[in-house]
Amino acid sequence: MNDFLQHWGKAAFTTVGFFWMALWAFALGYVISSMIQIFVTEKKMQETMGQNESKGVLLGTFFGFISSSCSFAALASTKSLFKKGASFISSIAFLLASTNLVIELGIIISIFLGWQFVVGEYAGGILLIGISWMLIRLINPKKLIEKARNNLKENDEDEDTDDSKSWKKKMKSETSWAKVSQQYGMEWKMVWKDVTVGFTIAGIVAAFVPDSFFQTLFINSGQGNTDFTFFEILEHIIVGPVAAFVTFIGSMGNIPLAALLFGKGVSFAGVMAFIFSDLVVFPILRINAKYYGWKMSLFILFLLFTSLIGASLILHYSFDLLSILPDPSQVTISENNYFEINYTFFLNIAFLLISGYLIYLGFFKRKDIMHMKEMAPKSKLLENILKYAALICYVWLAGGLIVKFTMNG
Repeated sequence: MNDFLQHWGKAAFTTVGFFWMALWAFALGYVISSMIQIFVTEKKMQETMGQNESKGVLLGTFFGFISSSCSFAALASTKSLFKKGASFISSIAFLLASTNLVIELGIIISIFLGWQFVVGEYAGGILLIGISWMLIRLINPKKLIEKARNNLKENDEDEDTDDSKSWKKKMKSETSWAKVSQQYGMEWKMVWKDVTVGFTIAGIVAAFVPDSFFQTLFINSGQGNTDFTFFEILEHIIVGPVAAFVTFIGSMGNIPLAALLFGKGVSFAGVMAFIFSDLVVFPILRINAKYYGWKMSLFILFLLFTSLIGASLILHYSFDLLSILPDPSQVTISENNYFEINYTFFLNIAFLLISGYLIYLGFFKRKDIMHMKEMAPKSKLLENILKYAALICYVWLAGGLIVKFTMNG
C-alpha cells in the first residue's frame, strides 16, 4: 500500500510538473494562433490559394503553418476551403500543415524532446504533404473528389463573415482584439480536456508502468538501445499510431507521452509516427465521413497513414545518415526540478498576466462582442467521456499531491 501511495504521489507531481514546464508555450502558441485566425480570414486564404495546384499546395502549407493546431478547428477550416474551391491536395496540405507545422506544437516539442524532434516535426510535416501529393497524383481519384465536394454543397450553407477590413485596420481595432481574446479562450476550451487527460496519463505511465511493457509493445526497445533493424523500426511506426488511436488525445496532449516513449527506448521513427497520428484516430475518421462520405474518409485515412509510414522511415534513416539521431538519455521524464526559479518560471508569470488581460478584455470589458469560429462536429459521447475523464484526473491529481506532500512531511 505504501508503495502505491508513493507511486501515486510521483505520478501526480510529474503531471503537474509537465504542465508547468509547458504552460508558457501553450499560452504563447495560442496567442499567436488567435491573432492570425482573427486577422487572416478563410476567405482571404481561399482567394489567394486559387486553382493552380502547385501554388495552392504551397499556400495551403503556409496557411496551415500559421493556423491553429487543434485538429477539430483544422478539419472545419479544411472543409470550408475545399468547399469554396480550393483543390483537394491543397486542402490536404492545409490540414497536414495545421496539425504538424504549427508554431505552438514546435515549442512544446522543443521543451519535452529537444531540437532533433522539432526538426523532425517540421521536416516530417513537409514530407507528409509531399507523399500525399504524390499519392493523389498517382491514384487520381477524380470521381471521389467530385462526389465529396457535391456532398458539402448539398449539406452545408455558407456563413457570412466580415472580411471587408484589412488586417492593418483590424490590428488597431479594440473590437478585433476582443475577438482575439475570445478566440484565445476558445483555443483553451478546445484542448483543456485532451491536455488534462494526456498529461495525467503521461504521469501515471511514468510512475507505474515498467520498462518491460514497452519492450513487449515495441520490439527490441529499451533504454540505451538505438540499433534497430528495418522491420523493428517498421513495427514501431505501425504500433505508434495504434497507441495514439487508443488514447485519441490531440497532438498537444500527446507530446509528454511521446517523450515518455522515447525515454523508454522506442525508436525515433516510432515516436515521430506517434506524434504524426492525430489525424488517423477514430473521431477524425468519423468527422471526415460526416463531411465527405465514408469512401472519401477511408481514402483520407489510407492517404495519411501511408504518408505517415513513409515520412517516419525517411526521417529515421536521413537522421541516421547525418548522425543526428537523438539519444534517448536526453529525455529525463521524471526530473524533480520542474518548479525552480528559472526562465520557465518568469515566462509562465508573464503569460499568466497576458492571459488574464485577454480574459478581461474579451469576456468582461467587451462582452458585447460575440466571436464564433466554426468547429468540426465532435461526438457528444466522446466529448462526455473526455470531460468526465478530465474531472477524474483532477481528483486523482489533487489526491496524489496531498499524498506526496503528506508522506514527505
